[in-house]
Amino acid sequence: MRKILLLTAILLFSCLESIAQDNQDTVSSREHVRPLKKFERFVKKFIDFNDYDTTYISPNRYNFAFMLTNNTIFEHYRIGTSQPKEQRMSFAPNPSYKIGAYFGWRWIFVGWSVDAAEVFGGHNKHNNKKTEFTLNLYSSKIGVDFYYWKIGNDFKLKTLKGFTAPGSSSSPTDSPSKLKTSIDFNGLDAYIKGFNMYYIFNNKRFSYPAAFSQSTNQRKSTGSFLSGISYSSHKVTFDYRKLPSWIETQIEAPLRVDKVEYKDFSIHFGYAYNWVFARNCLACLSVAPAVAYKRSRIFSQYEENNDRHHNINLDLITRAALVYNNSKYFIGASWVGHTYDYKQKYFSMSNTLGTLQIYLGFNFGKKREYRSKGSQL
Repeated sequence: MRKILLLTAILLFSCLESIAQDNQDTVSSREHVRPLKKFERFVKKFIDFNDYDTTYISPNRYNFAFMLTNNTIFEHYRIGTSQPKEQRMSFAPNPSYKIGAYFGWRWIFVGWSVDAAEVFGGHNKHNNKKTEFTLNLYSSKIGVDFYYWKIGNDFKLKTLKGFTAPGSSSSPTDSPSKLKTSIDFNGLDAYIKGFNMYYIFNNKRFSYPAAFSQSTNQRKSTGSFLSGISYSSHKVTFDYRKLPSWIETQIEAPLRVDKVEYKDFSIHFGYAYNWVFARNCLACLSVAPAVAYKRSRIFSQYEENNDRHHNINLDLITRAALVYNNSKYFIGASWVGHTYDYKQKYFSMSNTLGTLQIYLGFNFGKKREYRSKGSQL
């Protein structure tokens, strides 16, 4: 009997110990799973692009969009030096006009545009080929811009500073005023590619897509801070030998640059505001300064070894839009501008690239949940 009771006690103790161990493992497992669940909920909430306040933003009722565009591309380059004396030159082409078509699926827009002169038989005396490709992703929370620009060689020399005009008796240092010119110059080429990614903080009430992709409607005025990262790669060639002789002979050594290559890594922080000034009418302004790290090489007579440079400069991203959108049809205009500032001890260059887009289009392919609703939102 004693043996049976002892054996029973041993088995009971073993069972209790096993149950306690299982409970401990379960608690440990739950403690291990809980952070994973929290992270999973955070990710789902972050990628939920429809998580917004419908009193401020009307949802998009359609899956697809199509629009025709007329893009005017503005470019401006300024190069200069302060050693041994200050000299500045600025270049800009006549604005180029492109027509194109864009197709959108919910929050992704992709398209292609061509030079209007090629379509309508315009004359291009430099046989210049410009290329622009962009891919934009807009959502209520995040946005991404991918871009590639091949800038042409049909520039004009617009202003000069620190140079003596032909026939002038004064020296370049006598007058700090700029000389305005309009001299054809085909010695400047540039290639730029990169991406820009940003996060909208007030994403429940502020809609970037309402201003720039027409995929939602802003119903009440509001603004939001935004922040993000950018990367771009630049390659600029400059043949100063193609300048008029009276300018070329006066150029200081630091400006005798053949090529500049640099990579730009930046962090930007800014503010955007959507103003609803009438029903279905929206105006948007966005400004985002950026702190940029640049890694570069300059190929010139002044730097024999073509050393690599590392420096910190400021960049700027600006956006503006004016749009009418009644959910089915939309028409409007938008501006997106990038300004890059590059400075070394003896050489500086700033370039601005901007696109003014005028567009009209329509949405189609109504979403399933709105097919039975005939009323306009």
